[in-house]
Amino acid sequence: MDRDYPLEKVRNIGIIAHIDAGKTTTTERVLFYTGVSHKIGEVHDGETTTDWMEQERERGITITSAAVTCFWTPTYALNDKTKKCRFNIIDTPGHIDFTVEVKRSLRVLDGAVVVFDGVAGVEPQSETNWRYADEAKVPRICFINKLDRTGASFEHSYATILDRLTKKAVRMQIPIGLEEKHEGVVDLLNMKAYYFEGEMGNKVVEKEIPAEMKAEAEKFHGELIEKIVETDDAMMTEYLEGIVPNIDVLKKTLRKAVINNELFPVYAGSALKNKGVQLVLDGVVDYLPAPTDIPPIEGVNPDTDEPSVRHASDAEPFSALAFKVATDPFVGQIIFFRVYSGSLMAGSYVYNPRTRNKERIGRILRMHANDREEVKQVFAGEIAAAVGLKDTITSDTICDEANPIELNRIIFPEPVIQLRIEPKTKADQEKMGMALNRLAQEDPTFKVTTDQETGETIIAGMGELHLEIIVDRMKREFTVEANVGKPQVAYRETINGTSEAEGKYIKQSGGRGNYGHVKIKVKPMEMLTKEEIEDLPKNTKRYEGFEFINSIRGGVIPQEYIAPCEKGFKEGLDRGVLAGFKIVNVSVDLWDGSYHEVDSNEMAFKIAASMAIQDACRRANPVILEPMMKVEVVTPEKFMGDVTGNLSSKRALIEGMEDRGMSKVIKAIVPLSEMFGYMTGLRSMTEGRASFTMEFFRYDIVPNNVAETIIASRK
Repeated sequence: MDRDYPLEKVRNIGIIAHIDAGKTTTTERVLFYTGVSHKIGEVHDGETTTDWMEQERERGITITSAAVTCFWTPTYALNDKTKKCRFNIIDTPGHIDFTVEVKRSLRVLDGAVVVFDGVAGVEPQSETNWRYADEAKVPRICFINKLDRTGASFEHSYATILDRLTKKAVRMQIPIGLEEKHEGVVDLLNMKAYYFEGEMGNKVVEKEIPAEMKAEAEKFHGELIEKIVETDDAMMTEYLEGIVPNIDVLKKTLRKAVINNELFPVYAGSALKNKGVQLVLDGVVDYLPAPTDIPPIEGVNPDTDEPSVRHASDAEPFSALAFKVATDPFVGQIIFFRVYSGSLMAGSYVYNPRTRNKERIGRILRMHANDREEVKQVFAGEIAAAVGLKDTITSDTICDEANPIELNRIIFPEPVIQLRIEPKTKADQEKMGMALNRLAQEDPTFKVTTDQETGETIIAGMGELHLEIIVDRMKREFTVEANVGKPQVAYRETINGTSEAEGKYIKQSGGRGNYGHVKIKVKPMEMLTKEEIEDLPKNTKRYEGFEFINSIRGGVIPQEYIAPCEKGFKEGLDRGVLAGFKIVNVSVDLWDGSYHEVDSNEMAFKIAASMAIQDACRRANPVILEPMMKVEVVTPEKFMGDVTGNLSSKRALIEGMEDRGMSKVIKAIVPLSEMFGYMTGLRSMTEGRASFTMEFFRYDIVPNNVAETIIASRK
């Protein structure tokens, strides 16, 4: 079976933005104009295609990323069928608690449309998403939306992109009119005005630029051409000699610059008022990459640990990355995956390098939000979902067993907030365990643990809303009723000094005994760049928050006991020495020890290592760390004094203030422990007129008086 669509005509794109910038509304317009839906669903009516969960419709926010497939022929080539492209679109959440959805989606996308609110411009989550896209090296085009709103300003929003995100942004369009006078856009490349007429703005009408905008358009047209030719030395030389390239050459050069992340085109419009969306889709076709335009995907051969790559081609061996696990009420567990190379038939077997096992693909589905279309085969560059994979989790590679490759895993942030949870009845007990397990499989930032001392179940996530949604889903999808405790902060411990320690585990019980003996040095783990980590000596292993150095020489500890030692160190760090929190950022050097010919075994060395690390950390000036949050409060000016005073009382570090329209914006770094229930206090302080956003920033050392309180509460 051959592919039904050429690879160079495929675009895998995500729609990303801060909460309430209009991502889902934009996606609805895209689905309408591409013919996938015949009716536009609105977020405020709870009728959108991609926000299909009950919780999403009730709250008017996106919680999970939804995948949709559609087709688009550019407006300038409506009769040219060779220009038609297939879009695989992922609509992602904007709320910080669900940021993992953006991170994992960007990993498997080739390009993104970043939506901004035309009044607010760049907001905190826009910055986080932009950073994730930078890390994933994803080319982007920007869409300044909501230019019909009161207070909208294209130039202000564009300035915030230049100021806070990138100096490489370039205007592709300027709006014709703002607020209620917003009528259309001027295309600065071909110097034409576009209006959106007919029902739902589906007729794109090209006209001459209004006379009063001619001079401004000429100025920005010149700027755009300069920015494009600057990315190509030969073209720049010709331009300086007075030769201006034609539009086709400029578009080709701009496409290359966008794919190389050298330029980010900026579009204008209003999705809600049906203006500008079709031209953004044209921009996706013209400037965002096909799978064939991006570098080959990198990984390692799991058998040899040698670097390996796969090119976007159906002829290469099959490789794909599982980026999302979801539970479907009709077909059970489905795994979303992106095919990087080769093709996959339904009913065939795939190999998972993590588990070293083969699994059979039952059915392959092409997803349209929560609707499904069954297909027999998928090819390189496609995004699909599989039914029948029992052992595959987020970030796993599935590949051809004869040509194995393990693609780089997605790194997820650690949870910062915890809740104690218990089933309401005996009948709920078993169901709760199953439900939590299923939800943890779906969401890598949601963790379930058991408190060893009390036996209570503790759930941890990225924020209060995140855990609230989890508990709500348990109730609705799994019919589990549960009692929930108060939110608690996920503190950590670390060491501030260096120390040495010895761990000896010797037990004689008549017959064969146990003997394990290690000597270690510990110190704080240094923060290194990716390049520095790659240059570390061969005897150093680096994990998230833990480094293990094996300095054993001359076989004082046999090789087979080194791995149990490492395991013992890891287990010893799971329980802190001050208040029982996980210990992080510790470098352990195993430099000496001894063994017994008969009595030594793996368990003895594991216990000795665990004892040694606990002892060493106790002597290395241990401290407690707390999560600090980046907080941005938007408030009318008259309440500014009250808001800043209140933040200062919460141990906040005020970083700065700025104007945003008629409001003031206060930026601060605040401990998470001080932010529980902040919304209620903020509302009463500002007559309900202020709002705030919050995202994880870093872990910092807790002041002594606070640390004493935390330690006392744990005893």
